[in-house]
Amino acid sequence: MTTETATDVFEAHRPVLLGVAYRMLGRVADAEDVVQEAWLRWSGSDRGDVREPRGYLVRITTRLAIDRLRRIKARGETYVGPWLPEPYLTDFGDTVPDTAERAVLADSVSLAVLVVLQSLSPLERAVFVLREAFCFPYADIATMLDRGEPAVRRMAGRARKHVEERRPRYEVDPAERRDLTERFLAAAAGGDLEGLMALLAPEVRLVGDSGGKSRAPLRVLHTADKVGRFLVGAARKRAPGLSVRFVELNGNPAALILSGGTPDSVFQIDVAGGRVQSVYIIRNPDKLRSLDVG
Repeated sequence: MTTETATDVFEAHRPVLLGVAYRMLGRVADAEDVVQEAWLRWSGSDRGDVREPRGYLVRITTRLAIDRLRRIKARGETYVGPWLPEPYLTDFGDTVPDTAERAVLADSVSLAVLVVLQSLSPLERAVFVLREAFCFPYADIATMLDRGEPAVRRMAGRARKHVEERRPRYEVDPAERRDLTERFLAAAAGGDLEGLMALLAPEVRLVGDSGGKSRAPLRVLHTADKVGRFLVGAARKRAPGLSVRFVELNGNPAALILSGGTPDSVFQIDVAGGRVQSVYIIRNPDKLRSLDVG
């Protein structure tokens, strides 16, 4: 395999590698670093015996992501306030034509699922991502992780049960979600408490991620009354000159709030029964830098 061919092969698989790394880490910059390191190992290795480049590259990427997760956990990093994944621009386009497959990929990268994945061990997380999001056979996952297949199957079962028990399950048409997002933002921006209360489920929750670097709740808010009043209060204090751009983030419609063309915050909601069940607000500036709105 020539250097040029090796580059072409790697680039063809880059979206999958980035998808694996991001689901493992929840951080775009970390995922890109892992993929870059995978490239260095791929380009510097003897590729003569590589019969299946996709599996080989996913194996390298997964192991690098596990190592990085373990280092993060070992450092005992603390985070100010609730944690949400770094928002990730998703546009599967023509690369995933099958509707069912698109739904699986979108679900596996959703904010709610990625938050739950944080509570898994690095190995369990790897098994879950490879099996549930990318449908790798158990035997292939066992080879990638240097584990026996029975052990991998047990890990997959534990991880799947853990995620299913803790994840919220909301299924709604994307058009309905976008419509509700637009109505929700209009009511919030206008300080319309009555309009908000009509959209919010009674037990709605609001999760704000600022990392202590901007204004957002340091605890999860619960109930329509508390969430509605917080949003109305925030609207009264908002800076002038904000604009809104609708984008697809983590597989679902989201509102990107811009201040002078610079990302200020991201709003995304979960919907069920025609009501807003969860509100996610990301205002940590470190997590907004990767959003290319050009």
